[in-house]
Amino acid sequence: MGLSYHFTFSAPAETTAEELVKFLKRVERQAKKLGFVETMVLNAPFDTPERKQFARRLTTGYPVEDERLKGVVIPREGTIWHHGSEGGTGRAVPESGVVLLLIDERGTESVFGFLKFPAEVKDVNGNPIASTDLGGRWFFRSFLDNPDPRFRQIVKRFSEAGYLESEEDEFA
Repeated sequence: MGLSYHFTFSAPAETTAEELVKFLKRVERQAKKLGFVETMVLNAPFDTPERKQFARRLTTGYPVEDERLKGVVIPREGTIWHHGSEGGTGRAVPESGVVLLLIDERGTESVFGFLKFPAEVKDVNGNPIASTDLGGRWFFRSFLDNPDPRFRQIVKRFSEAGYLESEEDEFA
């Protein structure tokens, strides 16, 4: 079993995507100074199959568990991944994201940022079938299997801005 560096970011619901872009642009400048060879800040809706596929590269989705997901329930297409009808579980698909993509000298991609998930997952008829319990806030959870101290400096910027919800460094 390997070691990982886990982190969770969140921002209040009233935070605009533009505010998050400005913040991530500042973090991007630091990342360039730290030696990341390629960087990019993206502000994108996940509103097409191709964009939803890109979102899937960024996240496994937000975990939801609700009795209403049990049995013969058909979630609206593109709103949930990994639907477990027996246990009433699934992974909500983000609606949009503001993210910083970093590529190191070995070509390894890392992503930091914020995703916006729906308040509720709906069925094909538009009826709510699960709640994400996020209250509209921006949310991002990820991990890196990398001891590179530059990543800790990036996460520190999120902490200083009040966006770090949790952090666990198994390398420490």
